[in-house]
Amino acid sequence: MHFLPEALDYYVVTHSEQEPELLQQLTRETYQKVLQPIMLSGPYQGRVLSMIAKLVRPDSILELGTFTGYSTLCLAEGLTKDGQIHTIDINEELHDFQRKYFDKSGLGSQIIQYVGNALDIIPRLTQTFDLVFIDADKPNYSNYFHLIINKLNPGGIILSDNVLWHGKVVEPVEEKDVSTKAVLEYNALLKNDDRIETVMLPIRDGLTISRRK
Repeated sequence: MHFLPEALDYYVVTHSEQEPELLQQLTRETYQKVLQPIMLSGPYQGRVLSMIAKLVRPDSILELGTFTGYSTLCLAEGLTKDGQIHTIDINEELHDFQRKYFDKSGLGSQIIQYVGNALDIIPRLTQTFDLVFIDADKPNYSNYFHLIINKLNPGGIILSDNVLWHGKVVEPVEEKDVSTKAVLEYNALLKNDDRIETVMLPIRDGLTISRRK
């Protein structure tokens, strides 16, 4: 979803870094072979994720929601030489698709894949993280936050995607709309938790940056 007028949005995109060829290939194959390709981060947001990761220079990243690995590769661009990104997705059918592109990138040895429910996997992780990207099922955003906040290093960053939820966050909420209610609850949680400082950016469908104090 774009919140800028089309002409301004085009200007922003064309005056930003372009995506690497490998990610263009990944996008094409995702659209050819995978359901709901709109779940891809996309070239502009991907460059935003890459830039943030390069500024943070994390030794360790946790990603919740791998999909076909586009955002994983964008974030991995900022890893330190011996850094790792741990990425979790519930869809085991995408594992080999992801691994193909991870290995093509030359960063494959730094990308650790997990298949299963993140709520079960996160408590088993013994690492702490410099950067966390949350882009999985919306009803569990707040649950993810509570699981990862004590695994986030001081000064560490949480990036949360889809926090504007197609603009529904400022519209009347239908009683059965569980996802919108969850996003609203999560946004309030980030705003009010005194362990972090947060800024929300109107990038695509909304991206929040939260820093642990």
